[in-house]
Amino acid sequence: MQSHRFEVGQNIELLAGFLTPRDALGHYTVVRLLPNDAPDREYRIKNDRDGHERVVRESQMRLGALAVLGKSVPLAD
Repeated sequence: MQSHRFEVGQNIELLAGFLTPRDALGHYTVVRLLPNDAPDREYRIKNDRDGHERVVRESQMRLGALAVLGKSVPLAD
């Protein structure tokens, strides 16, 4: 079984996709790893700006700017 690529508390960016609303794009924090057996793992993420939570697939995410620097803190507006 393949493991999740991202960890709880990590900063990520939600990527543009066909079904992703434009206003949903931005910086998020991973709040939960969701169990599934599919190759494209699922996560619950929380928007750093407005606190909105959503479920996304791993293919819709990439490391956020602060995560690349090795930090896990929300971005300031």
